[in-house]
Amino acid sequence: MFGTHDLLLFIASGLLLNATPGPDTLYIVGRSSTQGWRAGATAALGIGTGTLVHILAAALGLSAILAASATAFTVVKIAGAAYLVYVGISLLRLPATRQEATAITTPAASLRTVFVQGFLTNVLNPKVALFFLAFLPQFVAPEAASKPLAFLFLGLIFDLNGTLWNLLVAWSSARVAGGLRRRAVAAKWFNRCVGSLFVYLGVRLAFTNDR
Repeated sequence: MFGTHDLLLFIASGLLLNATPGPDTLYIVGRSSTQGWRAGATAALGIGTGTLVHILAAALGLSAILAASATAFTVVKIAGAAYLVYVGISLLRLPATRQEATAITTPAASLRTVFVQGFLTNVLNPKVALFFLAFLPQFVAPEAASKPLAFLFLGLIFDLNGTLWNLLVAWSSARVAGGLRRRAVAAKWFNRCVGSLFVYLGVRLAFTNDR
């Protein structure tokens, strides 16, 4: 379909990859656990929108430039690492309870920030771009009439499944953390743990040499 092959294998592989924890999952868990289901779902939608950028880049061949240029890769990597550290620090500074968060900022502004942070967390991760460049071509038929169309088709399937999975993660995290939010001390330390992990991921990304 649309110049692809082994579509069921692609879907199964994509679901397994989506279930693998990473910065995106960590961000969703952090937002859901501290601000509830709406914030987690907003984070998931932001990440899904960011994934669309990588899909378009792969379809248009921009990811190939990133893979071929050491300078471009380094610039994006450092930008992504800095942003992960920034998000980690913002999570470390989150109030312990939803009531405290409401006193600091309005719900609309909060959700907008959550969406943008989710979007940038995904877009500024160069490994996501290289992943699409390496993964999608394996399921594009050599004789495909339009390879960009095949890339878009596969990418949209991957993104849809990933977003559904992330929404499930958001819902589950919000449910599990319901008790934590009633315990301010536990919630505060949970925020610190998630924020610290984000800072660690940012530092690790900055100093990694693999492409």
